[in-house]
Amino acid sequence: MVNRIHETLLVLRSQSGDRDALEELLRGTQAILLPYIRRLVGGQGAGDVLQDVFLQICRKLRSLQEPEFFRAWAYRIATRASFAFLRRKHLWEERHDENIEVDDLTASHEEDAAILAAELHSLLDRVSPATRAVLDLHYLEDFTIQEVAAILQLSAGTVKSRLAYGLKCLRSATERKG
Repeated sequence: MVNRIHETLLVLRSQSGDRDALEELLRGTQAILLPYIRRLVGGQGAGDVLQDVFLQICRKLRSLQEPEFFRAWAYRIATRASFAFLRRKHLWEERHDENIEVDDLTASHEEDAAILAAELHSLLDRVSPATRAVLDLHYLEDFTIQEVAAILQLSAGTVKSRLAYGLKCLRSATERKG
């Protein structure tokens, strides 16, 4: 989905019972959510998770009161479904260091973005799913810290902490490679 206005109109039409609009909305949503879900759960479970996400979207779409926030809402559903899948399959691994400093997170943002762009996909499996979701949404899906916080229902401080932790892990992984 390139055009957010078109996406919002599709949501409104879908909420009114237009099946063609719903199908178009889900096709566009699949294009953005499937790669995200694959990065969180891996290739084998991504199709099942996406199917669960679509079921939830179809069931709850009428209750979405702000159609312009459909994309963030869909990512929230996809994140929760992915995390539930990982927990069910006993693949959830929590790795979070509470002692990470957040002070220099924004100072090296451009530098980190270059590193991440080159190797992020292969390195993301080195961090917990919760941290992976934050890194993915911020760096790959280009959501702001505030948007990531809203999608994951976390505080901005927690998002920054997970970004800092994730970047530290990724930096150390790239240093070991180099």
